[in-house]
Amino acid sequence: MKKEFWEAVKGRRSIYALGAEITVSEERIQELVKDALLHTPSPFNSQSTRLVVLFNGNHKRLWEITLNELAKLVSPEQLEQSKNKINDCFASGYGTILFFEEKNAVDALCAAFPSYADRFPVWSQHTNAMHQFVLWAALEAEGLGASLQHYNPLIDDAVRKEWDLPDTWQLVAQMPFGKVLAPAGDKEFGPLDERMKIFK
Repeated sequence: MKKEFWEAVKGRRSIYALGAEITVSEERIQELVKDALLHTPSPFNSQSTRLVVLFNGNHKRLWEITLNELAKLVSPEQLEQSKNKINDCFASGYGTILFFEEKNAVDALCAAFPSYADRFPVWSQHTNAMHQFVLWAALEAEGLGASLQHYNPLIDDAVRKEWDLPDTWQLVAQMPFGKVLAPAGDKEFGPLDERMKIFK
């Protein structure tokens, strides 16, 4: 990686001005995704997270699907606003990573450890969030911008159908990425003394 860990953590921001050019290879991005799957923790080592990487026409197709599904629900005026945002901020990038949770893996843990059954769906979301953060910071470390989107469950069925994914894969989030065309704005921080306590 080109940046130190904390530099990448601090630099990771929601980047909405994305371009389709990248300075790293698709193979490098695939390597980041593989490493995230191998080394991000999961409850009871369940490894329930599933990732799909969309490049080129597949990336564009995802955002076409999103607009098609939105068109069924919103007014023409709202659709036009969504079209501008999706085309200028998400589809304009180089690719998208889709984050899923495998329901069968979570259900198996619930059955094997019934005393924790109500917690495993929550912990499943935790591990998915960790995968999201790891990849978001990794993309930042490679000089790429990204943001995290949640058009699920609106697009879930269409996405599974388009890429022939199992019905047990539950879509959690979408991460478009690409060249940073404009940096994120300044970030405001709440008072640390209201957010952190230390006892010695």
